[in-house]
Amino acid sequence: MNTLVQREAAEIRKEWMGCALTTRPADRPAAEAAISGLYRLIGYAPPRFHWVSSPLMALETVPPGIGPAESIERLADWPVTRALISLMQTLCMGLNGRLTWAQRPLDQLIGRLVRAPLARSVDSALTEALLQRRESRYDPADRWYVAQSPSWIAHYDGLRRAVGVVFTPEQTHQLDLWAAAVRSCGWWWPREDVCVVSERPVALHTEPGDDIGEVRLHRADGPAIRYTDGWDAHAWHGRRVPAWVITDPSVERIAREPNVEIRRCAIERLGWPAYIDQAGLHLVATAPDPGNPGSHLRLYDMRAETKVLIAVNGSVERDGRRRQYGLTVPGFLRDPVDAAAWTYGLSAEQYSQLLRRT
Repeated sequence: MNTLVQREAAEIRKEWMGCALTTRPADRPAAEAAISGLYRLIGYAPPRFHWVSSPLMALETVPPGIGPAESIERLADWPVTRALISLMQTLCMGLNGRLTWAQRPLDQLIGRLVRAPLARSVDSALTEALLQRRESRYDPADRWYVAQSPSWIAHYDGLRRAVGVVFTPEQTHQLDLWAAAVRSCGWWWPREDVCVVSERPVALHTEPGDDIGEVRLHRADGPAIRYTDGWDAHAWHGRRVPAWVITDPSVERIAREPNVEIRRCAIERLGWPAYIDQAGLHLVATAPDPGNPGSHLRLYDMRAETKVLIAVNGSVERDGRRRQYGLTVPGFLRDPVDAAAWTYGLSAEQYSQLLRRT
């Protein structure tokens, strides 16, 4: 039974991932019908719809004509938003109540295989990309953006399709309205008389994440996400970075960058051999890597009180290669094996006894 559910859960996750991260144009009639249906459920007449080219444009115009006292920072206080969040929370409690005792372990399985990977992938690909541009004006933990996430909808869709949980006709109707909105458009911002709805991106580049079923933004030669109005964001293996990290990394820019993670990404984009050569780093010592037979460790002076250890990944990447990477270590270390052991919290003797580093 669990094996069958796992297979179906994987298909459901794949289906909803494709829906969440699609670059197809929004289905405006379907989106407006679904959102209007949700408005009716909370006692409001269908709104006038104001479509925008990107979430950035939406945040600058939501909702049109209102004063600063009711700006996007007050999103959680908007009456329609509060009512829709309450509708979603009540629906979830009702759907949870349809689970039998025997189905609860499968509910946890669906949460692990469908809901969690979707939530992390959508956060990485869509939510955090917007955060980069609108920091204080957008809170990824805000309940309204959680309500629009496909992760909770896919969870209950998985329960009814893979586990066989039976929902009432009214519960099914509500869930299908939320699902139709997610399937047909990007983010949306509801007011009493107007609802601003964003188009989807026209380009979205991802790679598999660290956990099964997850994806993250990544593109090595341009913006990882882009909308028709020109708003875009760059990402390196899931980390949002300034455009120069991808398009024009240099030793000088890396040296001026205060953020250590952005520096790391820029060095990786430039390539450690090129960075070492261009930065003129001094080689302190080299040694065979006892934790990764056949590879060598190289220790370089980097800057005051800091050295960098260059190592080769113990596991093969998806493209069949072993990635070279650098780790900063304290400046007092002089031996590459000591430095490698330090990164693991081990002594050099303990590190040398590892079967294989990953």
